[in-house]
Amino acid sequence: MSHFISTFVSSYGLLAIFVIMTAESCGIPFPSEVTMPLAGALAFSHHLSLVLAITSGVLGNILGGLIAYAIAARFGTPILLGPGRYVGISKHHLELADRWFQKHGGSSVFVGRLLPVLRTYISFPAGLARMSIGTFLLASLVGCAIWDIALALGGYLLGSAYSHIARSFTLATILCAAVLIALAALWFFRGRKPSREAR
Repeated sequence: MSHFISTFVSSYGLLAIFVIMTAESCGIPFPSEVTMPLAGALAFSHHLSLVLAITSGVLGNILGGLIAYAIAARFGTPILLGPGRYVGISKHHLELADRWFQKHGGSSVFVGRLLPVLRTYISFPAGLARMSIGTFLLASLVGCAIWDIALALGGYLLGSAYSHIARSFTLATILCAAVLIALAALWFFRGRKPSREAR
């Protein structure tokens, strides 16, 4: 994956950054931890503009997030309550997600955009809960900008040694994935309990 991203970004520059970051926010696990430091390193070697590279990354994230949000808002409930019922998804799961995002939607999206793994998928529950699109866009914009700027600047400051910063995210990514699995399991089993209204 890293080799593909390096080749793609080196060959197609800003367009490649935009496409990869759009795909990442659509739920396709292209690691921004590789893409944006590489963009910064290429800016250091004068192959790209650092500002334009960051802008491409942020715009790609926003577009991908909107696509994921729209898909979840349009098809999420029928899928989860249709085929999803065969793996134990219930209406109460959706009630839990909706209540959470009604109360903490903005902060959840903002924090989610700053965490490896979670940032790839945070738009789906936001769309499923149909949180305010304005709040979603603002939280996504701020969170993605901080993340993309930090990674790109790291790659720029390290120059040709950008790969070191990408490796440093490996453990963090694994830990975040483990935490997400645990939280998903907790959400799943909580959702299997009937709500007060149902009882």
